[in-house]
Amino acid sequence: MIQFKGGLMSNANPQMKHIVLITLSAAIGGFLFGFDSSVINGANGALKAHFNATDYELAWSVSLALIGAAIGAFFAGRIADAFGRVRCMLFASDLFLLSAIGSGIPFGIPDFIMWRIIGGLGIGMASIIAPIYIAETAPAHLRGRLGSLQQFAIVIGIFVALLSNYLIVRIAGSANNPMFGHIKAWQVMFWVEIIPSVIYGYAAWKLPESPRYLIHKGLLDEAKKVIAKINPEGVDEEVEKIQGSFSNKKPAKFTDLLEVINKKERITPVLWAGLGLAILQQLVGINVIFYYGTMLWQSVGFGESDAFLTSVISSAINLVMTVAAILLVDKLGRKPLLLIGSVGMAVTLSTLTICFMSSGGAALSDSAAFVALIAANLYIAFFAATWGPVMWVMLGEMFNNRIRTIAIAICGLAQWFANFVVTWTFPVLTGEDGFGVGPTYGIYSFFAIFSIFFVAKFIKETKGKQLEDM
Repeated sequence: MIQFKGGLMSNANPQMKHIVLITLSAAIGGFLFGFDSSVINGANGALKAHFNATDYELAWSVSLALIGAAIGAFFAGRIADAFGRVRCMLFASDLFLLSAIGSGIPFGIPDFIMWRIIGGLGIGMASIIAPIYIAETAPAHLRGRLGSLQQFAIVIGIFVALLSNYLIVRIAGSANNPMFGHIKAWQVMFWVEIIPSVIYGYAAWKLPESPRYLIHKGLLDEAKKVIAKINPEGVDEEVEKIQGSFSNKKPAKFTDLLEVINKKERITPVLWAGLGLAILQQLVGINVIFYYGTMLWQSVGFGESDAFLTSVISSAINLVMTVAAILLVDKLGRKPLLLIGSVGMAVTLSTLTICFMSSGGAALSDSAAFVALIAANLYIAFFAATWGPVMWVMLGEMFNNRIRTIAIAICGLAQWFANFVVTWTFPVLTGEDGFGVGPTYGIYSFFAIFSIFFVAKFIKETKGKQLEDM
């Protein structure tokens, strides 16, 4: 067994290096997922001023990309089953590229929303296809760590987006200031994404197809070549076992899942567990920090530059703690990490609620601002070390081979719709006619507390199990 002392690649044999390179290439989609979804953080205030948009128009501008993500996630499984995992990634990379170019040259809010929806389709597809591909490629004893690289790539994307936004604002002086001729800083923020979009397409083009997809399509010789590069021992036995998981079973349909939910008790618990994980990961409000963090901190008294810097620091903490998750997920297991995260988020979100409510809608006092910053970053730390990566790991491995792609599609649709609800409601709930920041964070606190009981009762451990044994 490979020991991961000093990193994933230390003491690694050629097969392990091949596995890690495959996983990293697939996870570039996660980088774009994080970058594309968070780059709006630095641009939303400038967009509002540039187009003289209302709170509702701003909410639609940010959140409708997530409807695109929900649609992309819903159909990603079908596309992956019909055309292959690699072709699905290539399509997603094209969508990211189009969105990056178009988002930087909008004529108004309507066409900006259109370009963001196109990017959202890419986000949704990348969010589903990467965990599917990684789970179908990685060995069982390393699947948690390698699957966590998807979330690691997401948080790197978030960090790079917020860091590039901060540096661009430092150069231009403000997000709404010109940077190159008549080109404003917020436009450049979106064009930075062109670079990783091209890299993702190239990396996906070089990837081998998933062996489980190849076997499902009857391409046994090609599948054996891929498996031999991952694990040269017992190739025939591995192919036979994967074949057995597909044999004598009709292709899964969405209608089968509807029957499963209503009638077949054998599948219902795992599907509900997946839906609960996907929805609760968003209802704790994590993406408010990454989509609206700059506006949030400005609304409670921070200056523009300090607000941008605070968002960068938060994303750096997110990055560091995701590394901790990669090191712990295959040692402690999935369920213990989820429980630790739920308790930590419940405490920190409740603290934030008290801080924001005590200000009465005014700027926070120095002491309250200090406590709020500490609580917010601890909240991010607990999420990043637990729910952030573990949800994606579990969605990739908790369903059996026959229903995996469509079950993940349903869960992905639910996850992105929950993300949309949180993202759309935040500027409305905290705007002039809303409840305010404090009560809004009270809602997120409630769902964090609820998640403790949900995990304890409905989540089963998947650590170390073969996908064919799910």
